[in-house]
Amino acid sequence: MKLLTGPAPHIHDNISTRRIMLDVLIALTPAAILAVLMWGWYMLLLEIGAMAFAEFLEFFVMRVFRKKKDFVPDLSASVTALLLVFNVPAGISWWTMATGILVAIIIGKEIFGGIGNNPFNPALVGRLFMYISFPVAMITWPQVNWLHFWAPAYDVATTATPLGEAKLHGVAAATQLFHGLNWTSFLGIIPGSAGETSALLLIIGFLYLWWRKVVSYEIPVAYIGTTFVLSAIFWMANPSAYYDPLTSIMVGGLMLGALFMATDPVTSPVTPRGKWIFGIGAGVITVLIRYIGAYPEGVNFAIILMNALVPFINQFTKRKVFGTVKENG
Repeated sequence: MKLLTGPAPHIHDNISTRRIMLDVLIALTPAAILAVLMWGWYMLLLEIGAMAFAEFLEFFVMRVFRKKKDFVPDLSASVTALLLVFNVPAGISWWTMATGILVAIIIGKEIFGGIGNNPFNPALVGRLFMYISFPVAMITWPQVNWLHFWAPAYDVATTATPLGEAKLHGVAAATQLFHGLNWTSFLGIIPGSAGETSALLLIIGFLYLWWRKVVSYEIPVAYIGTTFVLSAIFWMANPSAYYDPLTSIMVGGLMLGALFMATDPVTSPVTPRGKWIFGIGAGVITVLIRYIGAYPEGVNFAIILMNALVPFINQFTKRKVFGTVKENG
């Protein structure tokens, strides 16, 4: 009998990439619907248009450049696109959004060989490119326009976000402008991107993924916990200058980053200890950028920087192979 050997994995089940990505899209659907209710038809156009364009780009690359005639979309491009939409203002122009999708799919993903080979989260690559290339558009936040479906977000008056207001005018001014930030940010009724609004819906989506065994709890717990503890230290040192720790984990993109972007299985560590290190590191960087750096938000930068350290974290935390002798490695 001829025995064949090959690379791992050697044990297979019925879990496919397409099923995992579909679960992620289902988990993000409640927040996506809330965004449409808050900002109208243009937000719906951004969500659907971005996913369609991303799928087209990946299909084109795989079929034309890589000559894979049997390629069938696995929905990973749609996940990247929807996460990118969740990271930009609701009134962003369609061509700016298309540019971000192009960078996310081609430079953030396909240039490295496609899904499973990219060292950085593609959505964050696209978002950072947009942030550097179109800085004004990326900090122009439309006001919440509840249930006015036919009013496009780009025609709505603009406003500040809690983190932006705190960075420019201090926590006191932000607290006066946004009453009851703990509850409003938890429920999702404050200005910001689709991923900066309802912490509740994002948590529900994450719990669905955890129930489906798509993600694990280590990175989110370490990330959110570290941010909470460090924010508490800053707050206790000077309550008038910093948000309280509960508000700090509710506002901004922390929940989206910790629950859906830092947990990307391709760009995060594979070992349990490595996941804790990754989450703690991301939390430290996020707090330092928010409170000491020039930018009001540090989630995207924190995750990208920790993505770069993942190979070292995996090497440092890998388990000893059973039966090996320490002296011989």
